[in-house]
Amino acid sequence: MSGVLKFRSLAEVEEEAAAWVWRLDDDGVSPQLRAEFEQWLVRDPRHRRAFEELGGIWQSLDDLAEAKRDERVATFTAHERRLHAKPTSAHGWLRRWAPWAVAASLLLVIGGLSWYQRGNESRTLATAVGQRLSATLADSSVVQLNTNTILETHFSKDRRDIWLKKGEASFKVAHNANRPFYVHAGNTVVRAVGTAFNVRLHDARDVEVIVTEGVVEVAPQRDAATAADPGAAPPGSGPMLRRDLTAGERFDASSVTPVRRVTPTTVSDTLAWHEGAIIFDGVPLARAIAELNRYTDTRLVVADADIDDLKVGGRFRTGDIDGFLEALTKAFPVTIRRTSDHLVYIQARAPVQPVRR
Repeated sequence: MSGVLKFRSLAEVEEEAAAWVWRLDDDGVSPQLRAEFEQWLVRDPRHRRAFEELGGIWQSLDDLAEAKRDERVATFTAHERRLHAKPTSAHGWLRRWAPWAVAASLLLVIGGLSWYQRGNESRTLATAVGQRLSATLADSSVVQLNTNTILETHFSKDRRDIWLKKGEASFKVAHNANRPFYVHAGNTVVRAVGTAFNVRLHDARDVEVIVTEGVVEVAPQRDAATAADPGAAPPGSGPMLRRDLTAGERFDASSVTPVRRVTPTTVSDTLAWHEGAIIFDGVPLARAIAELNRYTDTRLVVADADIDDLKVGGRFRTGDIDGFLEALTKAFPVTIRRTSDHLVYIQARAPVQPVRR
């Protein structure tokens, strides 16, 4: 179980989905093209989700832009002609490249639409199950979103606030001492000026922060009336409990000992999702399954409590469920039972009964 198990990338899925959005955005879609589209949908469970997401974004662009689709494509055509040799015909060029030009435009805005005015930014970024996203914010900070994550940015001239509504994200914060950077997650707020850190929101009372560079300050989140003022104490409360974290330290809001120093290997394993990987280092099977379930619409269920504590180790591609299950059945005495409703049960392998003569 030590190898990296490969799977078809989400980028490839999204590129194909964007091309289908283009092809089907026409009143005269032929029955043959419609049939090909239906076949493509059932080929991979991620196809439908990607098509619906990109189709919604394309509709938003249609609503925002007054130009017709042909005019938008003409802009791409003119740019492409400056970069490459003259095509044999404009019509042939459009038929070949227009879907991919539209795909590029859709993928550029998949993270959400934003507005900028006098240094302000309000933006929503989101990823679907199994998807990752990297985006540069208005202040040049960089955020990476893990699977099934939603966050909102609210920047003003005096401060930068991010609200992590769901999931996990890493931040590389652009330094600006006069404009502090806050990440609000559940009952925790993280304050940074110029640093790098990762925040995972398990639930409102279970927030994990790992610092990879610089120093951050973590403190309890206040109620809505005081959250906008970082210097205000909650009504009726005592002194705020604040903790400073340095690089290589982890904060766990649900732990009796919330701050611990972790090894570079632990940090690297925790952030392996940046590379589309997940690493297990002798973790119980039940915990490994719970982690894998974050990256797929297929539900994995450990059906026998007797195998919950089997120790799992190895590096896997996030979302490569088939590869993980294949490695699991080779390494342990377990069997896999699939159902028609995207459920996979993992259970102990029944002992072989001796043949009676």
